Amino acid sequence: MMQPTIVVVVRRTSFEDMNCSVAQCLEVVGEWWSLLIVRDAFLGIRRFDDFQVRLGISRNILQQRLSHLVDNGVLERVPYQDKPPRSEYRLTEKGRDLWPVVTALRQWGDRWAAPDGAPLQMRHKGCGHVAEAVEVCSACGEPLDARAVTAEAGPGASADGLIA
Repeated sequence: MMQPTIVVVVRRTSFEDMNCSVAQCLEVVGEWWSLLIVRDAFLGIRRFDDFQVRLGISRNILQQRLSHLVDNGVLERVPYQDKPPRSEYRLTEKGRDLWPVVTALRQWGDRWAAPDGAPLQMRHKGCGHVAEAVEVCSACGEPLDARAVTAEAGPGASADGLIA
């Protein structure tokens, strides 16, 4: 007679102890509603009710996600009405620095998950053309992809030299 197999699933509740910049980013914006809120903030959404309607998210989850993003400095609450008191949510500099992250996810989705074409296009204000963001080397301007770079320990690497 076969013994039943017991599978134990360990769920990670936090990445805060990992010495990895990707893990630290996920600690702040890794929950899926968070990035959709940030996406909508880039599209000009600022008010709680507008986020709620666009996302179809429950009010309590939206409040939790907004509070988390405010507590982590991605959004700031800015009062716009005294009676009753109301605030809107605006991207901080830290939040605006997520633009390339959201853009990379959007472009990946356009390529691999949008069979009818991109649902949203970005038009460059400078030249008027629909544009794609591209990764280039900050020193020489050459295109970057995973094959064009090597990973090495940086100044914040752990003492054991492991690169995460």
